[in-house]
Amino acid sequence: MQISEFQRHIEDVYGVRDRERGISASVAWLAEEVGELAQAIRKGTHEQRFHEFGDVIAWTFSLANQVDIDIEEALKRYMTNPP
Repeated sequence: MQISEFQRHIEDVYGVRDRERGISASVAWLAEEVGELAQAIRKGTHEQRFHEFGDVIAWTFSLANQVDIDIEEALKRYMTNPP
């Protein structure tokens, strides 16, 4: 799967609902998921880590859609000029 494919999929499946929720609430959801990922990494199982990585990535993509950011373009700097 291409990054752009996944970003479109997230938009198709969650775009309307997440826009209705709003950016502030979506940021809060993402922060919660990052916390759950941190806990899973510290004390969780491989299955829990697997699940939480997916959640963090999906919320990141949803938030990017809401603020009109192309994730693939945003990631290019890591290929061309890594920080």
